[in-house]
Amino acid sequence: MMEFWSETAKALSPYTPGEQPRTKGLVKLNTNESPLPPSPRALKAMREAANESLRLYPAPESDSLRETLAAYHGLRPENVFVGNGSDEVLAHAFLALLKHDRPLLFPDVTYSFYPVWAQLYDIAYETVPLDDNMRLRVDDYRRNRAGAIVLANPNAPTGVALSRAEIARLLAQHADIPVVVDEAYVDFGGETAVPLIAENPNLLVVRTFSKSRALAGLRVGYALGHPKLIEALSRVKNSFNSYPLNRIAQAGAIASVEDEAYFQQSLEAIVTERENATARLKDLGFDILPSSANFVFARHKSAKGAELARALRERAVLVRHFNAPRIKDFLRITIGTAEQTEKLVAALRNILA
Repeated sequence: MMEFWSETAKALSPYTPGEQPRTKGLVKLNTNESPLPPSPRALKAMREAANESLRLYPAPESDSLRETLAAYHGLRPENVFVGNGSDEVLAHAFLALLKHDRPLLFPDVTYSFYPVWAQLYDIAYETVPLDDNMRLRVDDYRRNRAGAIVLANPNAPTGVALSRAEIARLLAQHADIPVVVDEAYVDFGGETAVPLIAENPNLLVVRTFSKSRALAGLRVGYALGHPKLIEALSRVKNSFNSYPLNRIAQAGAIASVEDEAYFQQSLEAIVTERENATARLKDLGFDILPSSANFVFARHKSAKGAELARALRERAVLVRHFNAPRIKDFLRITIGTAEQTEKLVAALRNILA
């Protein structure tokens, strides 16, 4: 029945999300979800929001959540945009801010949704290679032809982060074009670019509740930037979906932001386990890129990535493997609980024996 498809649909090469299996008992380390539960205050707020008010539409601009996020980041509500997960926010940014006559630039090894959105919105783009250590070099982006830049910091799937000083240098070199910094993983050890917004009206920072706030199932993302950038996102949003966040999601997100103590405790636990997992994997012969995320990007000195991923799956351990140039022998391994790390290590020890 493909004759009913539009030419756009026929031409698309969609993003492939991480597997969400229904099989119980798996050690699931493939989609960078939090190993810890959400804030108890967030869960309570969501239960209380599940009431008769659900017959009414939610606030279309999520005003209370925007006010909460603005206060948290030391900004104003007009600096905040919220959407249905950071993927939706980024998709709106691609259309609202990153489509220009000159090409969009992003790294050759990065979040694989970027080229998908570029294709969907017919955005010309060029990839800029990471160096041999999988690091982004700011000076490689000094191109007269650039129309906009998007980058993940920390990068995905590598986990490697740029310092805020390097982001500032990038912005100084490109003050005349939009720069979007995707900070999905920044809470686990990166330096946020949010303090740079005041002096850089071309900067948009995109964040998510899915990783560090353990709310992947809620689908809440947001962007921070100059009011005119936020206005552009709102124009696209209101031409697509006027009510992206439901009442329950807004209530849960607000309560999560307000529970700072739980948030910091969770981050500390995950970072501690990341260091443990890194050390254990190195003992097994893996090279690990320096990670500022809730995952590690690991390559074994003698075993192929695809073979390891397949063998781990046979032992009920899921990790993410990307069959792509330059990274085909790496595994992206989400940081789980200490118990999950033990199961991962035991499975790898058995495979590599």
